[in-house]
Amino acid sequence: MSNLKGLGVALVTPFNEDLSVDFDSLTKLVEFNITNGTNYLVVLGTTAEAATLSTEEKNEVVQHIIKINNKRLPLVLGIGGNNTMEVKKQIEETDLSDFEAILSVSPYYNRPNQEGLYQHYKVLAATGKKIIIYNVPSRTGQNIEASTTVRLAKEFPNLFLIKEAAPNINQYFDILRQKPEGFNLVSGDDEFTLPVTLAGGNGVISVIGQAYPKEFSTMVQLAFEGKVKEAYEIHNKLVEITRLIFAEGNPAGIKTILAEMGILKNVVRLPLVVATDGLQEKIKAEMAKI
Repeated sequence: MSNLKGLGVALVTPFNEDLSVDFDSLTKLVEFNITNGTNYLVVLGTTAEAATLSTEEKNEVVQHIIKINNKRLPLVLGIGGNNTMEVKKQIEETDLSDFEAILSVSPYYNRPNQEGLYQHYKVLAATGKKIIIYNVPSRTGQNIEASTTVRLAKEFPNLFLIKEAAPNINQYFDILRQKPEGFNLVSGDDEFTLPVTLAGGNGVISVIGQAYPKEFSTMVQLAFEGKVKEAYEIHNKLVEITRLIFAEGNPAGIKTILAEMGILKNVVRLPLVVATDGLQEKIKAEMAKI
């Protein structure tokens, strides 16, 4: 699974003004990333507004991306939830022949303790599928502690990677220091990408990267090569816009950028709303600087 290394991007789902899925813009987005250095694509993650897509729409988005990608980049599919047995069933019943792995977010809303989180992923590991653990406490309300991640990594080889998005960068470093051989970590926080990669991480699953794939993938590659000064030049160039896109929630910010680039329309589905005029102006001003 070493091909899931470098810049992975969590693709947005473009919409038309009538809120239907905009497949033409989705084609443009996928092609833009393939031709500009993205290393792999993540389908139906949080950034895709997957929670607002019907089952039929999810299937259509998945099949469209598979078709457009045409095996050019590795694909990862988001399948997660807070009903452990339902997630397990969905993983078992989904055709994963076109996907390298599943990205499965930790259970949200229920707020299980560390043992509950361990048992949840133990059940998912029993499917035998390659699964990426996804820890994002800001969305789930519960943190997977480093000790729990390392415990899972040591016991279940098919839990081979974690997308770590805890707000405490020390947790990233604890996992990298304690993990068993063969288990890897990618940053789930765009701003932490460079220090985490330099510390031994496998790169990032990024939001901002789908708008600036050439720059972001170059930064990650420079980090792999130990070219710290050159990598930080790119980091510093993009750090302000990275912060701006999350100021009013994701993917409102990134869709503002992609709309300004002419890749898609600036449309999100409720309960999300588009970025305020003030934030959009700040984003556009920062884009002009870049």
